[in-house]
Amino acid sequence: MGNRSSLGLPTGSGPHLVGCADIMADHTRKGTFFRLYYPCQAAEDSEQPLWIPRSEYCNGLADYMNLNKNWFTPLLKLTFGSFQVPVRWCAPVVPGLKFPLLIFSHGLGAFRTVYAAVCLEMASHGFLVAALEHRDCSASITYHYKETSSLSTEDSVLPNCYLQEEWINYRKIKQEEKEFKVRNLQLHQRANECVRALNFVNKINDGRSIVNVMKSDFDIESLKNRVDMEKVGVIGHSFGGATSLLALLKDDRFRCAIALDAWMFPIENNLYFQMRKPAFFINTETFQTTDSIAKMKKLFQNNKETKMITILGTVHQSHSDFTFLISPWLSRIYETRGKLQPERALEITARAAMAFLNRHLDINEEFNSWGNLVEGKGTDIIPDAPPVLSNL
Repeated sequence: MGNRSSLGLPTGSGPHLVGCADIMADHTRKGTFFRLYYPCQAAEDSEQPLWIPRSEYCNGLADYMNLNKNWFTPLLKLTFGSFQVPVRWCAPVVPGLKFPLLIFSHGLGAFRTVYAAVCLEMASHGFLVAALEHRDCSASITYHYKETSSLSTEDSVLPNCYLQEEWINYRKIKQEEKEFKVRNLQLHQRANECVRALNFVNKINDGRSIVNVMKSDFDIESLKNRVDMEKVGVIGHSFGGATSLLALLKDDRFRCAIALDAWMFPIENNLYFQMRKPAFFINTETFQTTDSIAKMKKLFQNNKETKMITILGTVHQSHSDFTFLISPWLSRIYETRGKLQPERALEITARAAMAFLNRHLDINEEFNSWGNLVEGKGTDIIPDAPPVLSNL
């Protein structure tokens, strides 16, 4: 993995520099919103974006964690506000290559920047990665724009339309509600948002006229005919892992899925028999239950290329950026890192993912050298499920 200071995100280990831009297509809640990671050219004047894109996200995190926002929002700003993502903001796309595409789905209470480490790592190896910010109320907070009109004093009868931010807060489960029903509805919206993002990238690739609602210097048109729409996968963590599986079912253009410590609870049972494309479960050691693993293994009956590994010494947040950004002593409280070094966990995750993707998308022969990881062979990993499972 790339170099970093004691706390901070690692740089990508691949041959490419990584660029980054925010893209919002259609300002309404039914639009799509993602952070795009891509191989880029060197740009002397490019900046590194903040990991927390706006202060409102600290409010959202405090609310998600049931913390007093008056006290903890400033503390979260102090803790995370200065971290930067080691990418080049809106840098030019590297010329001459055609990129395989990954749609990334975040976990419960996260948002589009929380998995920068794994996304930029994949981009450094030649992938185009669209990290979604879901609008199903599972993000800690997100936003879109609504049209508002006001009467102009000069043109008293003509409305002046403009866009105003509208924030979407995390939705807590009410005591009288059945969680499965709520989460299952969210799951389907999330999977539909993955498909919507794929449709949007396809439009960009076709060269159709596209408007990015976000104020950005990124040249979207430079991606015309640069995306290999025959080589598309979907990946996600936790709730996003389940989302990736459902997205795989909803759209045939997704050829395979990678589920990072998937939260299987929201998937309805009848869907398991319909999921016939290859999936790859990369689990941590402490999160999964007997019931969850049993659900994963139902998919092995439908596709012999479906695989499962467990990374030893890891916890659920080992797949997220929090494992790099929270100090070791604080991580004992919030369980953001396990015994295995975060850099090593990321290395295994990314290399295993790339080897699996290469099997099904035929991307780069060099990725085959990591094929043993897909089988759970090597140090710090085992094939199949974690050695100890909870019955919860």
